[in-house]
Amino acid sequence: MKNKLKIVVASSNLHKIAEIKKILNNTYEIYALDEVIKPFEIIEDGKSFKENALIKSTTIFNALKKDDFIILSDDSGISVEALDNAPGIFSARYSKKANDIANNQKLIRKLHEKNLTQSKAFYTAAIAISSKYGNFYTHGYMHGLVIDTPKGSNGFGYDPLFIPNNFTQTLGELDEQIKLQISHRTKALKLANYILRLLEKLN
Repeated sequence: MKNKLKIVVASSNLHKIAEIKKILNNTYEIYALDEVIKPFEIIEDGKSFKENALIKSTTIFNALKKDDFIILSDDSGISVEALDNAPGIFSARYSKKANDIANNQKLIRKLHEKNLTQSKAFYTAAIAISSKYGNFYTHGYMHGLVIDTPKGSNGFGYDPLFIPNNFTQTLGELDEQIKLQISHRTKALKLANYILRLLEKLN
């Protein structure tokens, strides 16, 4: 019987790691970055979610120097139509403080500067996979509205401000299982799972 594929998630975001583990349903051996290597600064200077995700996965794969590990990285964020698709790839560091509350406050302020209380918006998730067999990536999207009043305490990031299409509640209000079913990260990871299964067969 083959051993499970060993996957290192290239992130120190505990919420993100927990979400990835749930979506992949414990099919693989999944490790947080600091379980296998001391985290170090990676300059994410790509011009897209895909580029930044690949920068993270390839940098860590090369630093780890262990061919039996697969590196899985995620770069994700929200793009607001009325703000020329900002914050986009700068979602996590939109404000100077670069935390969820400050980022949400800045987004609301930017909406109000345009005399808006809401706007069409979408989340993007890019998943990158680096292995001895090469580098791969997938994308997932979730469309909806961003509003100027935070609602709900579930989720993280901009979730309290985002109402997905076909729903009346924000991601911060929706049940976690519903969010996992419709999220951009779930969509990207389900596509990535086809790649992981192929890599498992090759391993």
